Amino acid sequence: MSIRPVLHTSATTPTREGAGVNLHRVFGFGDTTLTDPFLMMDDFRNDRPEDYIKGFPWHPHRGIETITYVLAGTVAHGDSLGNQGLLGAGDVQWMTAGSGIMHQEMPQGDDRGRMHGFQLWANLPSHLKMTKPRYQDVRSNDIPHIIDDDGTSVRVVVGSFWGKKGPVDGIAADPQYLDIYVPPLKRKTLAIDTYRSAFAYIFEGSADFRDASQPFGVLVEKEIHGEEVHLRDMSGNRTLVVFGTGDEITVQAGEHGVRFLLISGAPIREPVAWYGPIVMNTREELRTAVQELNSGTFIKDGVKFG
Repeated sequence: MSIRPVLHTSATTPTREGAGVNLHRVFGFGDTTLTDPFLMMDDFRNDRPEDYIKGFPWHPHRGIETITYVLAGTVAHGDSLGNQGLLGAGDVQWMTAGSGIMHQEMPQGDDRGRMHGFQLWANLPSHLKMTKPRYQDVRSNDIPHIIDDDGTSVRVVVGSFWGKKGPVDGIAADPQYLDIYVPPLKRKTLAIDTYRSAFAYIFEGSADFRDASQPFGVLVEKEIHGEEVHLRDMSGNRTLVVFGTGDEITVQAGEHGVRFLLISGAPIREPVAWYGPIVMNTREELRTAVQELNSGTFIKDGVKFG
């Protein structure tokens, strides 16, 4: 077994998107090499309705898949396929935009005004860029929740982990999407398939993802089961951690534990051409998409919109 090294860590960047939603960009719209096949990730956790209430009105997508995971509040969504619904706390929407879709997402806070969640974009390989759009709406109760003997808990949104399989299937990147909590000061080793790119995103507490077999640099003045606890400098809330190659990671939780997303997928290793929410392989394909938007032929498969 080989521990994956940490290649990169970074904090989020405050960004405004949609009709005026304040969010934190984890990564995106730059070099995709480290996170391939994932293109972008946003953390849209807000506690003030004025920061999110205008939402994300109708906008196009092509060539990608979007994954929305809600922690608190609700998101009313609709698309040009006629799908409509409401995502609540713990729910997931996985949308394969494929050949083209028009989409809107309108957030609403909970009774405390909180609207918390994440959106991740996954690339589609060239042979699936123009596939028929598909939509998967997963309720919280359908997502397996595993609790280990030491209190570590894992929600398996996509992929297989600890003998459980997530409810989302048929995804091009063959991803694994896990929501993990590790209790205070616990050290945990978690397996990841070697061929996948992988990253963690911390959104509660703190942790160190470097090789936990190495000596720790900071002595905490307490004992657990008669042993001194040593902690290194910890990465905290809104930190991205990108891993190198290997078949497992280690995580040393901080004094208040840590909750993070652990996401991995098979790299596509193809050229990426961006035009906002449209992602193709060439500039010519982008020009075609824009022409079709302007001419009203963007939506395929006989679906009319507008």
